[in-house]
Parts: sequence; structure tokens; C-alpha cells
Amino acid sequence: MEHAQEREACLEQTQRYCVERPIYNQELLQGQLHRRERAPQTLRQKIAHSCRCSSKKAKSHLYRFIPILKWLPRYPVKEYLLGDIISGISTGVMQLPQGLAYAMLAAVPPVFGLYSSFYPVFLYTFFGTSKHISIGTFAVISMMVGGVAVRQVPDEMISVDYNSTNVTDWLEYYHARDTKRVQVAVTLAFLSGIIQLCLGLLRFGFVAIYLTEPLVRGFTTAAAVHVFTSQLKYLLGIKTNRYSGPLSVVYSIAAVLSKITTTNIAALIVGLTCIVLLLIGKEINLRFKKKLPVPIPMEIIVVIIGTGVSAGMNLNESYKVDIVGNIPQGLRAPAVPEIQLIPAIFVDAIAIAIVGFSMAVSMAKIFALKHGYTTDGNQELIALGICNFAGSFFQSFSVTCSMSRSLVQESTGGKTQIAGALSSIMVLLVIVAIGYLFEPLPQTVLAAIVMVNLKGMFKQFGDVVHFWRTSKIELAIWVVAFVASLFLGLDYGLLTAVAFAMITIIYRTQSPQYRILGQIPDTDIYCDVAEYEEVKEYPGIKIFQANASLYFANSESYTSALKKKTGVDPCAILAARRKAQKRHAREIKAANALRKKAANDVEASVKHEIANDELPVNGKFASADANVQDVSPDEHEHFVEPETNIHSLILDFTPVNFVDSVGAKTLKSIIKEYKEVGVHVCIASCSGPVMNELTRLNFFDNTVTRELLFHSVHDAVLACRVKAGSASQ
Repeated sequence: MEHAQEREACLEQTQRYCVERPIYNQELLQGQLHRRERAPQTLRQKIAHSCRCSSKKAKSHLYRFIPILKWLPRYPVKEYLLGDIISGISTGVMQLPQGLAYAMLAAVPPVFGLYSSFYPVFLYTFFGTSKHISIGTFAVISMMVGGVAVRQVPDEMISVDYNSTNVTDWLEYYHARDTKRVQVAVTLAFLSGIIQLCLGLLRFGFVAIYLTEPLVRGFTTAAAVHVFTSQLKYLLGIKTNRYSGPLSVVYSIAAVLSKITTTNIAALIVGLTCIVLLLIGKEINLRFKKKLPVPIPMEIIVVIIGTGVSAGMNLNESYKVDIVGNIPQGLRAPAVPEIQLIPAIFVDAIAIAIVGFSMAVSMAKIFALKHGYTTDGNQELIALGICNFAGSFFQSFSVTCSMSRSLVQESTGGKTQIAGALSSIMVLLVIVAIGYLFEPLPQTVLAAIVMVNLKGMFKQFGDVVHFWRTSKIELAIWVVAFVASLFLGLDYGLLTAVAFAMITIIYRTQSPQYRILGQIPDTDIYCDVAEYEEVKEYPGIKIFQANASLYFANSESYTSALKKKTGVDPCAILAARRKAQKRHAREIKAANALRKKAANDVEASVKHEIANDELPVNGKFASADANVQDVSPDEHEHFVEPETNIHSLILDFTPVNFVDSVGAKTLKSIIKEYKEVGVHVCIASCSGPVMNELTRLNFFDNTVTRELLFHSVHDAVLACRVKAGSASQ
């Protein structure tokens, strides 16, 4: 009782409006409106307009292509410079060990990770639109690059005597193998850069929308498992081949387990110690984020300690711990990538280009929303394309945005792309000056850095519980992306996941939700009658709604659901009529045959009675045909047919975005079939684009006019009530 009183009080306080207008169908509404006159442009005029150039337009295009020209002259030095310097140093300190570590994932020598942490990062400063993301090496992309490099240049491809104990033979083997793998990685960066650049210039930035969040998270979680398993051999200090392609995770784990007895204890102790230190450092940074001026650079601290311990204890010679090895000092001369490799890696380059862009643009949007500025998806594609394309001439492999470094760059006060440029300059100083100092760095330290950085990705396993509660379809996408990427490899797994995501879109449109609507009393609002108690249906009127467009894939299910929900099946009614007509025809035929037989019996009886001088009274005899009556052919039209109290059917087209030719034919068939059983069909809330599509598809004719289309559901209901009232009179 109290709840009802509160609701009544709330209704009294609610603002109200009252509108008095005619009942509008499309015919009447279009008659009262005047379309704006638009002169149609020919193709030649459109091309001439797009090619027209002015100083203002040229300046706009230049600023869009090179954004630094727009924001750098307005750079507030006093407000931003200090924050950018601190952020740049913090990110650069993090960039250095990650560059070395992720080069191992890409199956190339560590120095190439430094190259990939300099050239692309510096170029992004000029062409990127995001102020906070950190471009450079990233675990997922590096893993994809490494998979392609190992597939194209497997360990068995380079001939060597595996029983040889000559160090020179093995050094030559490693050098030849690594050189070829670098060529593959560089060509992959070259090709993926061209693809990104072309997609950006053609304004194809929208392709990233097909990589939905569940798909990307499932894919990156599987990539984290790939990365983790690939680093086990470095952590344990054992020698195994690197695998790529389907079931590579299974093969890698099996190879590690088969040689687990050869574990290098010294390497394992160093690696586990580094993992513990890194986890402690990350936990401190997380708990005391607000109190620390900058995060503790635990990764570079671990690298320095590991390098010092390795050099001091001579771990490589004394304990056979694998180290980074030769790091050439200075930059390499530019070289053209191996063009002949392109056909073999083209599909992989497409996958890397799209995944790399989706990673970068998703992080860019997050920071742009947080800090109140805009990013251009197409320009991000162009920027990434230039970074990869130009970087490939200087021996860098494919790069994208790093989530961990981007968070550090933003949290330490970075304001613009200047922070990224400063971090790349720090990497440059290492390359040209002190790179050789990191040669004794144990590979197990780099493996520890990679593994700890996967912590955030492994937390994505919690998505399973989240999506189970929110959306089973998104859960299916996550699971398929994870399982396919885990067992088929990252390239085929991504293609499988995208294909499955497309199938779910088709499934959703093929299996939409169908509802019967009713009116909230004394309003023009219509809701699902099965969901709300207050909602009531008008007697004799059914309002049907499907939350999907009407096209070839769901037209049949639309018709079936319409018949089921409304309880009126024109085909069944017409079939019942035909059955009743046939039954009635048989009854008439039987009655006529009986009448004829009775007439013959009467004639014989009359003859007999004449012989006995007995005449009938008024020509009537108490015979078997006493109850037989003449049946006229007009009685074919009178029979019992299925009862239906529905006189009007309204199709609510509010959720409909488009209708194809099959959908238009289905709609026309529905109108015709229901008309044959005395049910008037009309369409409500049909949008302008859908109206135009129906017009192009020749939907309207003498029988189906625009008078059947109404501006709103309420207009249609009122019109149906008026029509039913006039028909009853």
C-alpha cells in the first residue's frame, strides 16, 4: 500500500506533456512535409571537388599527416617539459630491458630489440596523435614475429654437425641462422608497415572494430601462454628447438620436459631471484603509487644487478649460463629488406598489421577519453605504418603500443609525445655508447622480465567468470579466440577467432528476440506484455516487434515467430477453410446421392401404392429420406472456420536498420496472407533509410501503399481502432 502511494506521489511530481495532432501515416505525413532540394553531383563533379586545392585545405592536410606541426608551436614549456622529461626517462629505463627481452621472443639477437626501441619510437613523435602511448616492442607482436621467423628459418635449415665440439662451428651456425631470421623479421616489418600505411591512407581505420574486446583479450591471453612457454628454456638454461605453427605450445612443453634433467641450476636460481625481485617491485609500485614520485624502475635495476653478478662471477664460463653476447656498438647502415620473402609471409604481415593497430588504437582511445582529447584512428594507422616501414630499413622488427610502458608514461606525468622521443634518445645513448656493458647479461634475466610482464595478461583468465555472467556469446568468442590461438598458433588462431566473431553476428541477427507489445495505460508508450504487469493489449490488435533487421538470413524465422507470437497463422486458417470446403462438398454430394436414391424409392412406392389404390397424403411419405433436404451449391461458402478475434496486426519497425529484397518480398507476402484471412497489417516507426530501401525495391504498389506505414506505434493503434470501429458499424 505504501509502495503504491509513493508511486502515485512520484507520478504527480513527474513532468507531463500533452500533444494534440492528427493520426499520421506516411502518405499524410509526406504530403505535409517539403523535402530540401539537393542538386545531385555527377562523378566528375565529385572528383573535381575532392581534387580542388586551396592553401587552407593543403595546410589542414599537412597538419593531419604530421600532427607535430600543429601542437609543437603551442607547446607550454613551463607546464609540460618537466613532466615529459621525468616520464621520458622512466619509460626509457623500462624500454631498454624490454627491448632486449622481446628480441628473444622475436627470435633475433637482443641488439635488434634496441633498434626497434629507437627508430619507430622516435618517428611516432612526428606522426602519432596519442599523447600517452609508448610505441616499441611488445610481447604479443614479438611472439608473432618470432613464430614466422622460426617457421621460415627452422634450426634444421642451417647445416651443422651437432656432434661437433668446435666452438667456431657453432658460432658460425648461430650467426647464419640469426642473420636469416633477422631478414625475415625485417621484411615482415616492411610489409606490415606498407599494409598499415595503405589502410590508413584509404581511411580503413574501421577494420579494428572487427577485433572485439573479448576476441582481443582471449587472443592476448593465449599469446601470453605462448610467450611463457617459449621462455621456459631460457629460465631453466636448457637447449631445445623453437617451434611454430599448430600445437607449438604442446611441442615446446614436451621438449622442455624431455630435457628437464639438463636444467642449469645456476641459471634457474638467477632467473627465480629476478622474478621474485620484479614481483616485489611491482607490488611496491602498486601499493605506494600515490606516495612514490615515480615508479621504482625494477627492470633496469635487475638488469644492472644481473649484468654485474654475471660479469663478476663469470657465470658464462664457470656455470655455462647463456648470456646476451655480442652487442655491436653504434647504428647500422640502412639496408633494403629481402623482397623475395614477401609471398611467404604476406598473410602473417596482415595479421600483425591489424593486431598491432588494434592494440595501439585501443590504448590511445583509453588515454584520450581520460585526458579529454581526440585521436584519429586513420592517422594512427599511418603513423604505425611509417614506424614499421621506415624502421625496417634500419633492421627493426614490427612494433606497436606496449600497455605496461604506456601506463608508466602516463602515470609519471607525461603530457605529450615529447616523453616518447626522450625515451628513444635514452635507448640511442645505450646503442652508441654503453651497449657493450650489457653483453654479460644472462638470458635467464631477460626471460624473468618477460614472464613477470605477462602477469597482467594472465589476469585476463578472470574474463571467463565476467563474461559468463554478462554475455554467453562474448564468452564463446573469448574461449574460441583463446583455444584456437593456443593450439593453432597466433596467426591461424586470429583468423579463426575473427571468423567465429562474424558467425556470432549472423547468429544474433538470425535469432533475434521477438516480442508482443502492449500499451502502458493512458500513454503512447508500448512495452513487452510478457515483462510488465501494467502493460495491456488492445482487443483485436497485435503489435509485433523483432530486435533485428529483416533480410534473407532471418526472413523465414521472422514469419514463423510472427505466426507463433500472434496466434494467427494465415496458412493454417486457409488450409482449414479448404478442408472444410472439401468436407462440405462431400456432404453435399452424399446428400444429393441420398436424395436421388430416395426419389427412386418414392417412385417405386408410388407405383406399388397405385396398384393397391393407396395414395400418399400431400405427396409425403414416412420414408428414410424424411430428413433429407435439397442442398444448393451456395452452401459451399458456409462452413465453420477457425475462430480469430484479431482484426489488426502492427509490425513495429523501430529496431529495423535495413531491409533487403528477400525481406521486402517476405513483408509483402505477410500483408497479402493476413489480408486473405481478414487481418489488416500495417507497419509502424519505419525509419527514413528503410523507407528509401523499400521504395527502391518496388515494395509499394496498388495493394501495398504508404498508407499502411505509420509514424509511430500509437498512430498505427489509433488508426486500427478507427478502422475496426467503422467496419463494425
